[in-house]
Amino acid sequence: MTIFRSLATALAAVVALALPAQAFDTSARAAFVLDQKTGTVLLAKNADEQMPPASMSKLMTLYMAFEAIEEGRLSLDERLPVSSHAASYGGSTMFLDTTDRVRVEDLLRGIVVLSGNDACVVIAEALSPDGTEDGFADLMTRRAQQMGLTNSVFKNSNGWPAEGHVMSMRDLALLASHIIEDFPDFYPMFAEQRFEFDGRAPANVSNRNPLLGLGIGADGLKTGHTQAAGYGLVGSAEQNGRRIIFSLTGLDSNRARAEESEAIVNWAFRQFAEKRIAEGGTRIATADVWMGAQPEVGLVAETDVSLLVPVLTGAPLEAEVVYTGPLEAPIAKGQKLAELIVRPEGLPEHRVPLVAENAVQGAGFVNRVMTVGGVLLRRFGPSPQDVM
Repeated sequence: MTIFRSLATALAAVVALALPAQAFDTSARAAFVLDQKTGTVLLAKNADEQMPPASMSKLMTLYMAFEAIEEGRLSLDERLPVSSHAASYGGSTMFLDTTDRVRVEDLLRGIVVLSGNDACVVIAEALSPDGTEDGFADLMTRRAQQMGLTNSVFKNSNGWPAEGHVMSMRDLALLASHIIEDFPDFYPMFAEQRFEFDGRAPANVSNRNPLLGLGIGADGLKTGHTQAAGYGLVGSAEQNGRRIIFSLTGLDSNRARAEESEAIVNWAFRQFAEKRIAEGGTRIATADVWMGAQPEVGLVAETDVSLLVPVLTGAPLEAEVVYTGPLEAPIAKGQKLAELIVRPEGLPEHRVPLVAENAVQGAGFVNRVMTVGGVLLRRFGPSPQDVM
């Protein structure tokens, strides 16, 4: 394996950013912060620990409802009945009763804005294979596993305290990312600050997300609170084309949740910036070629490469090009040959595939014979003492 540690000037000149951003010392029991576009994890504290997610687990019910609507299994104008089980829930509700038949769109807003426990159960019973909330919870768990949410197990549709009902902060943030990417038509619902349903529940008409309306780009997603879980939030904000997604839990008050969430958003946008580190098609390095018409081939990225880096300037960014060489001809233009590995200090490494800048034909017969002969001579030829 050959490793280039000194990259081409084209790369080195673009990036001279290596001082780590000041770490965010969160008081949350667990937290996870993700830059969505680059996939860079900015903060992970107990991120894979399973813990009670409270109402934040309603995001899974919403995801499955959105999915059902897009697949035609549910429609926004469809009216669903309210069972006695759904109406029995306390906590945050839409104050539904068994005489109601509620439009799916109203139920969705009731979950997103009002955190309606009863609304979740109405949706759950409609989509459950056996018509029960328990059946839907099993479906939630299986769907979560399919999506890679490996630390999520659901016992109900709304996050009501139940033994074994758990999620991790990483799972919650990834679920939020799925909602944003997979259902852009539904996502604006999460930025709605008020929803009044049928004139009832005047005390429960406001979105509990403390970041909405602060002018920091926040547009979702879901709060959660139980005695066991503490106060938590799955949030997202967008500024200047950058979107961050975060989840946190275990805070001791509504105020602490609000202050910590705002601080995380400000830190993520102020301490990191997206920088272009390489242009597509521009040579980054060269690799030796064996048995080729040319002795080397240029290595390029197929497209522009941008990376999230700390905003402070310092020593050059640590990077290297890695490939197993020498590379044997023939080589096709665009053939994947190597990787550019970039390591911003304090952040996960970033790997970029590198491809051949141009095609390299195999050497002609004479050149191949001369190449092999040269190798044999160097390896087995006479020593200097033999020719003296």
